[in-house]
Amino acid sequence: MRKLGIDYGDARVGVAITDELGITSQGLETIHHNGNDKIVLKRLEELLKIYNIDTIVVGIPINMNGTKSERVEVTEKFIHKLKCKFNKVKIERIDERLTTIAAHKTMNYLNINKKEKRNLVDTVSAVYILETYMNKLKNGIN
Repeated sequence: MRKLGIDYGDARVGVAITDELGITSQGLETIHHNGNDKIVLKRLEELLKIYNIDTIVVGIPINMNGTKSERVEVTEKFIHKLKCKFNKVKIERIDERLTTIAAHKTMNYLNINKKEKRNLVDTVSAVYILETYMNKLKNGIN
């Protein structure tokens, strides 16, 4: 069974997926939705049909000091929609602090140009979100 990682944003949603054995995580795509969650849910439904996914991991945008950002409430509403639509799939939350910074550092290291970065940053962030979750599973941390 595969796991799907999501970096949820106002205009774009980065999506990452594990391999069938749950060993590696790779970026899958960026869904451009401009605030319309129906577009995101429809695409996720398609992905769930293509891949054998048992868990969706959503990054929660907690502030560096541990407090909840304004985006947390918006993300929680999206998670509620996920739970309603995909009630047979496990929905997990993971602290996404520093994933966007790590994504930018990775892309800088790879010399990815500015225009491509904008389209890739959410997907790369989703990979970091998913890897964080997978590492917690491997280390037995809940």
